[in-house]
Amino acid sequence: MKAAVLTDERTVAIEEHERPNPDDGDVLVRVNACGVCMTDYHMYHGTFPVEFPMIPGHESAGEVVAVGDDVSNVAVGDRVAINPSIPCNDCRACQSGKENLCENFTSIGGAADTIIDGAFAEYVRAPEGYVEPVGELAYRQAAFAEPLACCIHAVDQVDLESGDTVVIIGAGPIGLLLSQTFRASGAGTVIVSEPVDHRRELALETGADYGIDPVETDLRSELDELVDGVDIAVEAVGLPETIEIALSLPSAGGTTLIFGVPPQDATVEIDPFSVYYDETELVGTFSLTPNDFSRAVTFLRNERIDVESLITDEYGLGGLTDAFDGMEDKEGLKKMIYPNRDK
Repeated sequence: MKAAVLTDERTVAIEEHERPNPDDGDVLVRVNACGVCMTDYHMYHGTFPVEFPMIPGHESAGEVVAVGDDVSNVAVGDRVAINPSIPCNDCRACQSGKENLCENFTSIGGAADTIIDGAFAEYVRAPEGYVEPVGELAYRQAAFAEPLACCIHAVDQVDLESGDTVVIIGAGPIGLLLSQTFRASGAGTVIVSEPVDHRRELALETGADYGIDPVETDLRSELDELVDGVDIAVEAVGLPETIEIALSLPSAGGTTLIFGVPPQDATVEIDPFSVYYDETELVGTFSLTPNDFSRAVTFLRNERIDVESLITDEYGLGGLTDAFDGMEDKEGLKKMIYPNRDK
């Protein structure tokens, strides 16, 4: 089979690899679509350290073509999305229902202590319990199950109440998914802050109530004009300066949620008296649980979330480097790889 392999920083090679055989409890999936994530981008640039060579790709969907001897709930021909986050189900975090914080996490092509071959390949192997049936959902849409599951997990972290006002900083693919997820989960007003015109416009088209250009107008002043207060501020960029802005937005009793991935050595200033006096909260969110993934597929199958409009660039395996270049230049939105397509 063909696979896109990271052989070094900023180096992708299309190589011939032996097609994997499923172990007793595994299934083999012919990958029909795999989204390109910022995690892949950071692996490519060396800002997320991995051992080379490795096959990345963790936002995938495809058709089951083989199953192991012990597999009973998945059959050849099933159309599935792949949950790449595999917890040990034995550590303290897993036993308390926080599988996303597993002490012995394994990822299919994504970020974890243990990374196995991912889905930027014609075929990928996955445990039986980590594929979810997608019915007739288009594969390119089903490939959004993993990032959408992360957004669902994020919403769960902030104890959203019906009618809450939510401000999201950043309208990249994740910011746009978060905006829709908050809306579908009961937010009353969703406001997106984004300097890029077409991203801000797409946020409005997909359900945000207001879009603010933080370069052209003062975000705080604009919010004061639009709403009485901010219940939840979400940072979906991953920069210290935008995190500090998000920290300044919630009203008394509100919450700031950090979704964007900041540099590991980054620091920000926090006013501890405001945290004390206003009872504000700072909350993080990481990865997803199996339950989050299942719910994400349900959202997609029932058309609660518009993902089709987020796809702006489509490639075969040979286009992975072009996808990374486009991400570096902030061109377009979601890049989708079709490993079994020639170009």
